[in-house]
Amino acid sequence: MSTHHLLQALSLLFSLPLLSATPHHQQDQETTTPITRFQQYLRINTAHPNPDYSSAISFLQSQSQLLNLTAHLLHFSPSKPLLLLTWPGSNPSLPSILLNSHLDSVPAEPSKWLHPPFSALRDPSSGHIYARGAQDDKCIGLQYLEAIRVLQSQFNYKPTRTIHISYVPDEEIGGFDGMMAFVRSKEFEVLNLGFVLDEGQASMGDEYRVFYADRSPWHVVVRATGTPGHGSRMFDGGAVENLMRSVEVMSRFRENQLDLVKAGLAGYSDVVSVNPVYLKAGIPTPDGFVMNMQPSQAEAGFDIRFSPTTDSDLLKKKIADEWAPASRNMSFEVCLQKGCTSAKSGPDIAFQPSSSYVAYERIIYEWLINLAEEYLVIFITEKGPLRDYLGRPLMTATDDSNPWWPIFKQAVEAAGGKLSKPEILASTTDARFTRQMGIPTLGFSPMKNTPILLHDHNEVFLKDSVYLEGIKVYVSVIKSLSSFEGAVSL
Repeated sequence: MSTHHLLQALSLLFSLPLLSATPHHQQDQETTTPITRFQQYLRINTAHPNPDYSSAISFLQSQSQLLNLTAHLLHFSPSKPLLLLTWPGSNPSLPSILLNSHLDSVPAEPSKWLHPPFSALRDPSSGHIYARGAQDDKCIGLQYLEAIRVLQSQFNYKPTRTIHISYVPDEEIGGFDGMMAFVRSKEFEVLNLGFVLDEGQASMGDEYRVFYADRSPWHVVVRATGTPGHGSRMFDGGAVENLMRSVEVMSRFRENQLDLVKAGLAGYSDVVSVNPVYLKAGIPTPDGFVMNMQPSQAEAGFDIRFSPTTDSDLLKKKIADEWAPASRNMSFEVCLQKGCTSAKSGPDIAFQPSSSYVAYERIIYEWLINLAEEYLVIFITEKGPLRDYLGRPLMTATDDSNPWWPIFKQAVEAAGGKLSKPEILASTTDARFTRQMGIPTLGFSPMKNTPILLHDHNEVFLKDSVYLEGIKVYVSVIKSLSSFEGAVSL
């Protein structure tokens, strides 16, 4: 069947009226409609710090069995399963396709929501579905399967290229025990991947957004020690004073970057964002803090993001020269997710490769406590790769030099959609790990005319009709990508 006739049939299929769930019929609907299956997935609480991965995996496995997909359960870390589903293609010698989403979500504050965040309540009058993870990114995880369901049941479609669907843990906390471990495994190597689709972001307009790169994250911790004293005394070298000197310099840099965006000279994805996320100081009491004593330690945390075109070495030099100058007896630490290299000489600290960063960070902190007074350290935690295996920026081409790009673009258009100008995602996803392997990877979540509410209170997938429209888009995209037989060497 041609793509044109397939999409005509889909339009008829998804124009059928939606039934709102009632206690009497709810169980039956949960097994028969795309919307209620989506709600069922959303009701599984996979929020950190204690995500219920086992229930999510069980649900997804049950859905995959109905589609006759091969399922493999992988563990690269205890209690953190990764589910890999496979729809074999008729020509397994061709590089395969990977559709990725993550199982976990960020925490939710129930008191700040209109409806319980894991009720997946659907407002029958508006079609709004309220649930943590609705946009980020359980929507695409189920849309992949729903699109395959349509291709199999309605059109008896069989792919030429093998299609893999991965559900990975821990994306929201860095992906180190999920996608990063997966791409380094033998199980990943044998997939022979040619192209990857991962999560994108909602569009508030009529066009779908597509992302060819992510910004790279640094988590920066500024920790100061200083001379303690009575709250009435004024002297140089207090911990909070030492901290604020550095924070003020960082804040001025942030203001300059934001001014570029406000003036229309750069987009949010083009600048280096520096955002304070916490401050910690003072001596706590049961009902507050000791107010007549200046503390000996103070700490601030920042989230820094920069594009693949940013020179990270120049950024580190700025930190060394301006944010933590040696003239003020300051230094900084550049830490990878599993270790650290010191910019200032100090005691050797041994650690095993299997040690977690949290454990190693504790060792560093214990060392800092014993350092001389009036000393400040800046930790920079590099949360993932900055270059691919050939030393190139982590970017996927969105022109004819990438044979996958026109196939993807035409498939979206065949489904009645239109892509906006390709972007760098302002945040960070697991796509950086597959791009590091040199595999073309696009970020795409088919949500248009939808407010961007990921990680927000009342995260809502604007309308159930938006979800169904996304399935229609994936039917076209999956069919086009998996039937493409051209050369894909880049």
